[in-house]
Amino acid sequence: MSSEIAREWREKAEEDYCAAIILSQTKRKHLFSSICFHSQQSVEKYLKAYLSREKISFPKTHDLILLKNLCSDEDGDFELVSDLIISLNPYSVEFRYPGERAMRRDAMGAIKALKEIREFVRRKIRLK
Repeated sequence: MSSEIAREWREKAEEDYCAAIILSQTKRKHLFSSICFHSQQSVEKYLKAYLSREKISFPKTHDLILLKNLCSDEDGDFELVSDLIISLNPYSVEFRYPGERAMRRDAMGAIKALKEIREFVRRKIRLK
């Protein structure tokens, strides 16, 4: 059961990864907030895939720091991507409401962090 749940989390993580990448390749400038959001969502789901694979329970949350800490408790290597994960944590809500808007540098930083974290977690769950 946990391997099936982990697979589902990976699939959902890949959907958000693809969305972030596709949005980052468009010329429309006002999509930066969505790039940040989908980057955060993909990392969240990759962390949940790892936790599910390892049979570690986690609460319903969008808090990447909490999820990263649970992963680190199992495998200290997660501290290697800690700063990248922390940088994405606010994007689950920060740009989702009026008043705040992501800039190009936010979106490009989010994509860079996403790619590095994705590669790291995929190695941990033995995907290429």
